[in-house]
Amino acid sequence: MSKKGPQMPDDSSLFRIPPFYYVHVLDQNTNVTRIEIGPRTFVRQDNERVVLGPEKMVTVPPRHYCVIENPVFKDEDAKVVYDEFGQVKLAHADQEIRMAQDPFPLYPGEILKVGVSPLRIVPPNSALRLKAQLDFTDEADVTRVAGDEWLFEGPGTYLPRKEVTVEEVVRATIIRPNQALRLRARKECKDRDGRPRVCGEEWIVKVSGAYLPGAYEEVVATVEAHILTEKKALHMRALRTFVDEFRKTRKSGEEWLITLSDTDSHITGVHEEVVGVINITTLNNRQYCVICDPCDAEGKPQLGKKKLVRGERSFFLLPGESLEKGIQSVYVLSENEGLILRALEEFKETADKVRKPGDRWMIRGPVEYVPPVEVDVVCKRTAIPLDVNEGIYVRDIKSGKVRCVSGETYMLSHDEELWEKHLPPAVETLLASQKDPLADRSDRSKHDAESKQRDRTRSVTLRVPHNAAVQIYDYKAKVARVVFGPELVMLNPDEQFTQLSLSGGKPKKPNVIKSLCLLLGPDFCTDIITLETSDHARLQIQLSYNWHFDTSKCITDAKEAAKLFSVPDFVGDMCKAVASRVRGAVAAVGFDDFQSSAARCSASASRARSGTSSACRRTTWSSPRWTSRMWSRWSSGPATRCRSPCS
Repeated sequence: MSKKGPQMPDDSSLFRIPPFYYVHVLDQNTNVTRIEIGPRTFVRQDNERVVLGPEKMVTVPPRHYCVIENPVFKDEDAKVVYDEFGQVKLAHADQEIRMAQDPFPLYPGEILKVGVSPLRIVPPNSALRLKAQLDFTDEADVTRVAGDEWLFEGPGTYLPRKEVTVEEVVRATIIRPNQALRLRARKECKDRDGRPRVCGEEWIVKVSGAYLPGAYEEVVATVEAHILTEKKALHMRALRTFVDEFRKTRKSGEEWLITLSDTDSHITGVHEEVVGVINITTLNNRQYCVICDPCDAEGKPQLGKKKLVRGERSFFLLPGESLEKGIQSVYVLSENEGLILRALEEFKETADKVRKPGDRWMIRGPVEYVPPVEVDVVCKRTAIPLDVNEGIYVRDIKSGKVRCVSGETYMLSHDEELWEKHLPPAVETLLASQKDPLADRSDRSKHDAESKQRDRTRSVTLRVPHNAAVQIYDYKAKVARVVFGPELVMLNPDEQFTQLSLSGGKPKKPNVIKSLCLLLGPDFCTDIITLETSDHARLQIQLSYNWHFDTSKCITDAKEAAKLFSVPDFVGDMCKAVASRVRGAVAAVGFDDFQSSAARCSASASRARSGTSSACRRTTWSSPRWTSRMWSRWSSGPATRCRSPCS
């Protein structure tokens, strides 16, 4: 409402109405309200009452407007129309937009719904989205139906109409280089290029500059272009069947590559998606690769096939392709190297040579080799140089026969492999200790020396020391052979060492000494035995005696040599036999007689030869070494460890 003018009390009968002011007067007899416009002096009658005013008229300056609700009717001469009762006729529930004009009053019943407001100026790259509330025909003779929407684009001044409402202000989106707008149609319409669009359809606008969406268009997103280089390509997938920007028909689900040869930048369309970025694969002149499921000239993958690519070359893997084992190096073989190959399928190697599936063969250097797709490289072989004292165990994979190769540089063929020879744990421990049986007798029974793990494919060797013997048994031929030192023993695949388990310590205990070599002497044994004289005096004496093996016939006669190992523990048997004879001789004399003739009794008891082995030819006794313990009647001393593998 406009500002009110000077107010007068309701009971006043005189009203002075200034210029451009008005009052509403109610005739209480007829209940009709009329308007009185100044300047004038209005004298109120007794049956009249001033219900409004004086009020200032509504003034609409240029480039302004106001909205009047329930406007009055006017005739062709722009005069107000009155009804039969003298009341102004109103267009109830209607509106009227009045622009710049002379000041005018509000007749009884008129309401100033929207006050005087400036007209809306639409700047460039902007627009008003308008919606028709009623059917009408605009100034351009365009018929608008209720619900229609259209744009009023700037720059310009929008003149409001009562049939139209402003829904929103639409601003243009700037499309920079390598950018695009993704639009969606809200209902059936035509885009700015005149193409019909259905509701929900999406499309891309790539023209750089300001783009103002239409009334039925909405901006979904701003799409950035993918920049392509010589080393990068785009892996694309079609979401539905369409024709791409290169005028190629893409089926739904089809995949393809876009490279620099196609375009330097690509904006993803609405019917495609970017699966990923593919980096270029580069091979130098010493590399190659195998492509699985390669694509043909039309880009369709050939499932199950393989393709060999050798450098120098650079390429992109097409959709569906993959490298079998990545980028591999060309096999460069020297004269001491070779490759074991196996055919995966039938193919023609040369004009007159056909390989069957499963065939194995070897190629030897010097050569550069790139295996074809039908060939699998089983392994690479290198020649093994062997001295006369070195060997390896070789097994034929076809026949299963194992043999020992030594004294040459040997390369395994395609039908051979290295064979591992397993030994008993005790023998492994003795071989790992690497001790000379003659070197340190005090540490003979210690086999916990740490050493590196033995290569089981290498031939098992043992250095037999001087004046020692080793027995080797062949389980396949069931024949034993004896090797006398100094000699280097090399086991064949079916041979094993005979392990010696001898008595040791003082007094002697069985299975104390473990050894592979049998020392032939001369050596000595020391034992502590307990005796009892005829008068029941118990004595403990320590005896030491020399022994050696007579091997004059053993070197030339294999049967005589086998007798050296016929008794498992000759030390224990010999000491038991000598101790039994000594006990028998001492039991026949008294303590006093034994004390005076101890050496004579011991010597007489030991004159007989030991029966432990026919090869043990002679046992020589030395004088007993008396100790203070031998005079004790009931004494026993701890056993001490012997320092010889045969003592």
